[in-house]
Amino acid sequence: MATAVVEERQLLKTLRWWDGFTIALCNPGFLLGSLLATYGALGVIGATVLWGIAALVALLSVWIYSEPAMMFPGRSGGISLYANEGWRRYTTLVGPVATFGYWIGWSVVLSIFGNIIGSLIQAQWFPGSNWTVYDGVVHLQLFNFIGIGCIVVVWVFNIFGVRPFAWFTYVTGALLMIPLAVLMFGPWVTGDWHSSNVHWALASNQWGGVKIALVWLFIMTWSAGGVEVCATFTPEYKSKSDSAIALRSAATFSLLVYILLPLGLGGFTGIPSTAAILSNGSYVTAFHTIVGSGATDVLLVFLILSLLLSMASSTADAGRALYGISKAGLTIKQLGHLNRYHVPGRAMTVDLVVNTCLILFISSNLAILYMSNIGYVLCHVLAMSGFLLLRKDRPNWPRPLRVSGFWVAMAGALVVYYVVILVVGSTSPNLNGYGSWTDFFIGVGILVASILLFFYRRIVQDKQSIHWSEPTPEMPEGADRDALIQAGWTPKDAAAPVPTAG
Repeated sequence: MATAVVEERQLLKTLRWWDGFTIALCNPGFLLGSLLATYGALGVIGATVLWGIAALVALLSVWIYSEPAMMFPGRSGGISLYANEGWRRYTTLVGPVATFGYWIGWSVVLSIFGNIIGSLIQAQWFPGSNWTVYDGVVHLQLFNFIGIGCIVVVWVFNIFGVRPFAWFTYVTGALLMIPLAVLMFGPWVTGDWHSSNVHWALASNQWGGVKIALVWLFIMTWSAGGVEVCATFTPEYKSKSDSAIALRSAATFSLLVYILLPLGLGGFTGIPSTAAILSNGSYVTAFHTIVGSGATDVLLVFLILSLLLSMASSTADAGRALYGISKAGLTIKQLGHLNRYHVPGRAMTVDLVVNTCLILFISSNLAILYMSNIGYVLCHVLAMSGFLLLRKDRPNWPRPLRVSGFWVAMAGALVVYYVVILVVGSTSPNLNGYGSWTDFFIGVGILVASILLFFYRRIVQDKQSIHWSEPTPEMPEGADRDALIQAGWTPKDAAAPVPTAG
């Protein structure tokens, strides 16, 4: 009897650890997006110290995340996957909330950086342009349309498969090193770095400055914590070790940049003016002074390409997060589809539409950043606590990489850290200058919408009742104990049964 076989498309294993490292080079771009604002609020020393703390926390976090990344090598979703796997034994609501929080944190990079690229292009090459479109609802300038064009470009790169995207990261990642080196070390070499520009400006009227520091650490988590992007591509690495090497190498490099760049550039700029912060003009001024006007155009092109890398990494990461949660049955089925290039094209198209709307209807990048960070930091809370629950509830699950007991204790401390900055940062929109209570409720509303979509998936699409919790297996289905032991796995409980397929 003839049988019909439906082949389900799978994510392709085409990446090595250096691919993940170059994808994570989006992080210096994230730093450039908000660095000048931190100078204005904290001073150069305050900004350098807090950026260093945020990057150090990111390094500690990804060192821990490297364990669950290798526990589920065939699953997409990044740190939101670890949150879901750790918590679903207790509640199924964590999965959709963590994933949509993670997704919105990565997705809005497109609109923020699209606007930044547009403003740099307009300031450098079209300074006299006053062309605007205003119909009573939207107020768009030239840089807004450039931003929308950038969003479309990175969407095209991504939907045609991860390999063209990876080659794009190679080129832009290499070019990024040039303007980064100029901004980090140029002021020292040329003698334009002045100690008079470097001081502490953190206000001390809020808990001795601690509250304001916590608010800014909340904002900085969006940028510094982004090195976990390497974990999202775990199913696409060629070997199991590639994921851990990519995570740890990217976080270590990021820590160096997040200390050297704020200190090097800050010694040149000091505290920028409000106009320079809003237009990102300090970067243009720094390039003019350090390398001269002739090379400034070239360096700005390199910088713009690096921001495009940040946008490309963001839409690739956010799209895979939505794809992973759909495959896990926690949001609508339509997002769990791969196109003929084996990438989640539908999920990335959602990013395209959402960010175009953000550019059209929300004028402030700062408000977008504050709103999105509510869900992103909450995702870190749930993912880090999910790691602890996986250790407790699945001691026999194969762990190709198992961190020591020190890191388990560190995970507990990091849960406390993330909870503190989430509570203080999200409930202080007026202190951070980035948002309002309206933006707070928009951010919370996105998380509520994730639960409603979860209910729709279970009730309407799956024709099931709501399962408030789900049983979790002790071992992967079909695991072969002998093969695992030969591969170097040591069970915590030697008598633990291994389920067989079927």
